[in-house]
Amino acid sequence: MSTHVDSWYASSTAATPPRPLLEGEVDADVCVIGGGIAGCSAALHLAERGYRVVLLEAELIGWGASGRSGAQAITGVACGQSKLESLIGDGDARRIWDMTVEALRLQRDLIDRHRIDCDHVTGQMHVALKSRQERELREDVETAHERYAYHSLRMVERDELRSLIASDRYIAGTYDSACGHLHPLKYTSGLAAAAERAGVTIFERSRALGYQRAPSPSSATLSSSSPLVVRTDRGIVRCRSIALCGNAWLGPFAPALARKIIGVGTYIVATEPLGEARAAALITNNAAVTDINWVIDYFRRSSDHRLLFGGRVSYSGVDPLSTRRATRARMLKVFPQLADTSIEFAWGGLVDITLNRAPHFGRLEPDVYFVQGFSGHGIALTGIAGQLLAEAISGTHDRFDVFARIKHRDFPGGKALRRPALVLAMLWYRLRDLL
Repeated sequence: MSTHVDSWYASSTAATPPRPLLEGEVDADVCVIGGGIAGCSAALHLAERGYRVVLLEAELIGWGASGRSGAQAITGVACGQSKLESLIGDGDARRIWDMTVEALRLQRDLIDRHRIDCDHVTGQMHVALKSRQERELREDVETAHERYAYHSLRMVERDELRSLIASDRYIAGTYDSACGHLHPLKYTSGLAAAAERAGVTIFERSRALGYQRAPSPSSATLSSSSPLVVRTDRGIVRCRSIALCGNAWLGPFAPALARKIIGVGTYIVATEPLGEARAAALITNNAAVTDINWVIDYFRRSSDHRLLFGGRVSYSGVDPLSTRRATRARMLKVFPQLADTSIEFAWGGLVDITLNRAPHFGRLEPDVYFVQGFSGHGIALTGIAGQLLAEAISGTHDRFDVFARIKHRDFPGGKALRRPALVLAMLWYRLRDLL
């Protein structure tokens, strides 16, 4: 039986009644594959447009990155705007920026409209450890104000920063009042429940194994309006369109997509409850915080007054050290005053990254759509990705196609060597963090 990873998120989320696994044959207009934020958002927006939707999840709703992540809802894409401009030009890069800002508004609207109890808090900070990084943050603020007319972002100087974060590690930062953080598993579960109320049928523990074109319309069992068949172990979904939202967990369903992403391990710990006063003293404005090293530390307060801290990645695909011990050590570099506290939860998962760190949207066929490659920027962006999928399947492709114009290459080295090649490449960036 599938279960969620043993995380603070899972421990603090009310259990939902088990959903059925797919057995036999069902018909739908659209089959959505993947029960994370992107898949649940796509299913919800499609159902609201009147489509019959079946969602297939290989494990449980929110089982993957959507229910395990650092859960900081931020603007932009992981590769940065300057890289995006070089890939698709200034105009389309600006359109994507605007959509990432819209993604934050959409997230708040979904939470409010569907009454999703997910501990949403506004405010997010990026922080610098060295002068070079401080200059980068100042450039980010200048670009946001002058090129993108985005004024929710401001600079935080050293003295103010010390009043907000009880750490001597950082020399400057930025604060974004439009960004924020939330409980990702509660949010994903809330989207799934909203989708079901809108008419979506969700099957859990029903891994999609592949799809094929249906036999000719003359067949007695298949309708000409359902040209696609998605297979699971015990059943099939007949549909007119497919939306692939499985990201790093899609597996061998679409080999062409698997070559464009790779799963990177990331790890989080949750302290024991600290008490309201002690937790509040760590981050006085209750913002989510991320440094801007290549191998980042990120942290925030929980609703029950813990510190949630993530700070390790594994490009090799294995966890060679104790997650609990190693991540706690990174936490104590930021907050040495927590040396007397214990770690109550430690967990990890895979984040899908692309070679250029830009999101990867597109079509395998005219009626088979996909979104993937959020590269650690998925909490807000996956929600609007689902909305864009619904728009595209409904015939309005313009906004989806802005993302689809981003070119992506396969990871080098083929199936056997691409991960070792990535590990070697990342050594340079880790060394750069030290400079």
